[in-house]
Amino acid sequence: MPSIAWLTADVEAFPPLARALAEPDGLLAAGGDLSPARLIAAYRRGIFPWFEEPEPILWWSPDPRAVLFPGELHLGASLRRTLRRRLYTVSADRCFAAVIGACAAPRARTADTWIGAGMRAAYCELHRLGHAHSIETWRDGELVGGLYGIALGRVFFGESMFSRADDASKVALAHLARQLRAWGFALIDCQQDTAHMRRLGARTISRARFRDILDANVDLPGRPGPWHLDWSDGEEAWVTP
Repeated sequence: MPSIAWLTADVEAFPPLARALAEPDGLLAAGGDLSPARLIAAYRRGIFPWFEEPEPILWWSPDPRAVLFPGELHLGASLRRTLRRRLYTVSADRCFAAVIGACAAPRARTADTWIGAGMRAAYCELHRLGHAHSIETWRDGELVGGLYGIALGRVFFGESMFSRADDASKVALAHLARQLRAWGFALIDCQQDTAHMRRLGARTISRARFRDILDANVDLPGRPGPWHLDWSDGEEAWVTP
């Protein structure tokens, strides 16, 4: 069975992506920590952590990679109606800890979560440093949906989303995609291919192409936090895809 590398104290010392396993898809390395420096070094290379505490940290770079280009967001008829009716209000970086906490809550039919206390603390620290961001969906003053991720240069690395009301997480994603397009972002990383994200316009690209896009965009001037949504979201914004 192929082996994977164990990370050292050097936060930059990730193995080449070509060494990632084909099965399980993209498993590259284990160990290390969730310090801001290591997490940023990982994301810059197209690597992300995914594991269940208290097991060792596992680092992944799947091939192919699921991505959403901001201009390719697909708005189905139902979601378009929801957006045009303005059932929800949307904000950015208003309550990051609450969003990641909601994403970490066990989902239906399972008591497990991969967003443990260590992960939550690490990403809250990245938020404090201006690298991690949340989009929140509200109804009558109650947080009912949202998502969070990391922004480096002009790439947004999506991590997780949650919904407590119809279309609430999709509304958050729609506003994120429109805002990132207005800011000139190249890509939303979706990490793994799912039918849900495909319905919203995501597709897969090769790991090599994904890395090329990162190399061209992660060092460009970005948008440090806190974020504020400033694109025009009038009704006409949701008429076309």
